[in-house]
Amino acid sequence: MAHTKNPGEDRKDREDREAQANRWDQLAVPWHRHYLGKMETVPRCVVRGMDDFSVWYSPGVAEACQAIAREPGLVDELTSRGNTVAVVSDGSRVLGLGDIGPKAGFPVMEGKALLYKYLGGVDSVPIMLNDPDPDSIIKTVLNLQSSFGGINLEDIAQPKCFRILDTLRKEAEIPVWHDDQQGTATVTLAGLLNALDLVGKKIEDVRIAFIGAGAANVACARLIFGRGADPGRCTMNDRHGILTPDRSDLKENRLEYPEKWELAEMTNRERRTGGTPQAMEGADVVIALSQPGPGVILPEWVRTMADKPIVFPEANPVPEIWPWEAQEAGAAVVATGRSDFPNQVNNSLCFPGIFRGALDVRASTISDGMCFAAAEAIARRARDHRDYGPQRIMPTMEEWDLFGDIAASVGITAQKEGLARLTRSEDELREMALTRITRSRRITEVMMEQGLIPPPPEPAT
Repeated sequence: MAHTKNPGEDRKDREDREAQANRWDQLAVPWHRHYLGKMETVPRCVVRGMDDFSVWYSPGVAEACQAIAREPGLVDELTSRGNTVAVVSDGSRVLGLGDIGPKAGFPVMEGKALLYKYLGGVDSVPIMLNDPDPDSIIKTVLNLQSSFGGINLEDIAQPKCFRILDTLRKEAEIPVWHDDQQGTATVTLAGLLNALDLVGKKIEDVRIAFIGAGAANVACARLIFGRGADPGRCTMNDRHGILTPDRSDLKENRLEYPEKWELAEMTNRERRTGGTPQAMEGADVVIALSQPGPGVILPEWVRTMADKPIVFPEANPVPEIWPWEAQEAGAAVVATGRSDFPNQVNNSLCFPGIFRGALDVRASTISDGMCFAAAEAIARRARDHRDYGPQRIMPTMEEWDLFGDIAASVGITAQKEGLARLTRSEDELREMALTRITRSRRITEVMMEQGLIPPPPEPAT
């Protein structure tokens, strides 16, 4: 006879799974303290003796300076600028932690720099701004252009994040990217394409409930609509409920939150009202980027969705619903933003490769077309894997050569759209990217082998 678990055993299983999911929290502070952070600056040139400094610094460096003065474009050939990105934040909306300020947000931006280097071969510098004013942030970024080949905006609260990004994309001469918007949207689209493929549904036919109306989900909606989803069949929720033009609060604040008002007008053709349960009822897909859970989305709401429902609870550090709860409630495909669960839908899968490709053709911006190309490259990689299925709709960061595929796709698209200053073939772009990425990974491996990066401390018992 099969053993039937009693409520106590179910509770114990749930507690064990939650404890396993939260185990990383105990390591974070000791490891950060042990290493005094995650990044440092090391030379990339030979230093065989003091004479070499006569080339790298005075007097020889003057020749490099004069060459750039005569031809400014040489700055990206004679310096590290062309391979360096600034990760800029004011700490006003960090992960699921909210407005914790620039100092407290620094570990996230330094982590972003580590991912850029290890996964994309891109050098980057965290820059935390102690001024939340959007005009000041715009001015600062424009003033930083001489030092960087690109800008990664990160963890900036809405609505100012929209104006900052839109303004800088128009005025900057280098690519400016908001990873919380464009990065999250790109990987979410990649996961959605494969999830729909597995359940046999077309993007133009599905009803999507977007739970959360912050920067990430607004960008997801925009990119997914651009890829073919019907806005009228979809709904979007903020903390007050489903967006609709009939809501007086949205009308009153439409000048302050124009993006939200635009979505209220273009979505929800049925004029549904209510909250998350009403939005999810009959939906084919749920894309949640709202607040950390669990318990933000309940299993009984998943049961009201359409046949073969797709559920993407992407909040960090804890998803709106635990993935096993969504699956037990009938979800056919589940993806979260975390690497320790199957199907990680996280911007770390795309931004190193996207910037690698943009920098290697010296693109002037990162367009939606380049995001579509990156999403297709990610989705294609997952489909080509032998384990492609409901538990594997996304590749993982361990498939490091994926970032070469993304870089090549993005670089080619930039050239087709007339956004590139350099012309390079797809094979050339892929080879360049893999060479840089291999070098970055090898540097880290050698430093660990030589003890220059010591092992982390043992966890406290």
